[in-house]
Amino acid sequence: MSAFASDPGLDDIRDAAGHNTKFDVAVHLHDGTVRLSILWTQEILLNADDADQVAQPLQRAAEQARRITATREPDRSTST
Repeated sequence: MSAFASDPGLDDIRDAAGHNTKFDVAVHLHDGTVRLSILWTQEILLNADDADQVAQPLQRAAEQARRITATREPDRSTST
């Protein structure tokens, strides 16, 4: 079982150059880190609409990550 939750909104995004590249944006449900994966290439070319569609899941992931990290108790150890 993965601790990452992927955003399903990127299923239809493809590289504008036709390289069949795929994105994944996911939030680690335990520590709130955001993972952006670009599979099968080192770069990807996007048209403007697809770039907007990639930005939206990243923004949603950032908000979810903030909620996850905000629910943790801060480390308030006091050593003198």
